[in-house]
Amino acid sequence: MLNPAGLTLLIIGLGLELAFIKSVSLNCLLAGCCLLYLLCYRRVKLTTIALLLLVTFPLALGSWWSFLAFGRTDNWHNAWIYGSRIYAYLLLGASLTLTNSVEDILFNLHVHLKLPATFVYGLLAAFNLLTSIKNQFATIRYSAQIRGRNYHLWQPGLYLRIILVALKWSADLAQAMTAQGFSEGYPRTRPSAKPFPKWQFYFIGLCLISYAWGGISGSWW
Repeated sequence: MLNPAGLTLLIIGLGLELAFIKSVSLNCLLAGCCLLYLLCYRRVKLTTIALLLLVTFPLALGSWWSFLAFGRTDNWHNAWIYGSRIYAYLLLGASLTLTNSVEDILFNLHVHLKLPATFVYGLLAAFNLLTSIKNQFATIRYSAQIRGRNYHLWQPGLYLRIILVALKWSADLAQAMTAQGFSEGYPRTRPSAKPFPKWQFYFIGLCLISYAWGGISGSWW
């Protein structure tokens, strides 16, 4: 099993190559490999994958139709390239996010790829506050209804109140970190991380080179 940091490197590399390689076959091959990895190797629920594919279908269909209807040259080919590319990107991202927790990804990036600790713990704090923000969102709407007002998702006043609450939480979090002895730029205890053996670097390089070679030298549709 690939280390989360290595999997992140692989996905970023394949994502960059995917943006420049115009091949329906390679897009489908990459999406199929990710699908097999999720279903057969990591045992992700089929219903979860099906829901992801279903939600993304309107986006893929819109991209496919726009190139088919308004493209200038090779409309069919371009339509299938960009339609299949959306699913390839989706399954690439799902291979990381559905198989690893946020903590695992961030801590392994920090330990193995030297991602700054301030950035890691800042992101971690933001993710941990998502549930509280959701609850605060409901509380603000409920308190407004008591006063005879209704806040809808498109009204800026709702988001202004959420931003004010988030700023207060940010100040409280900074004060709590200072009280616990955290100082900017000083050493921190190292979080636990999964091993990252050298063979994974070679495997990642082989995958990136193989995919790039297939896109450059192959006569794929």
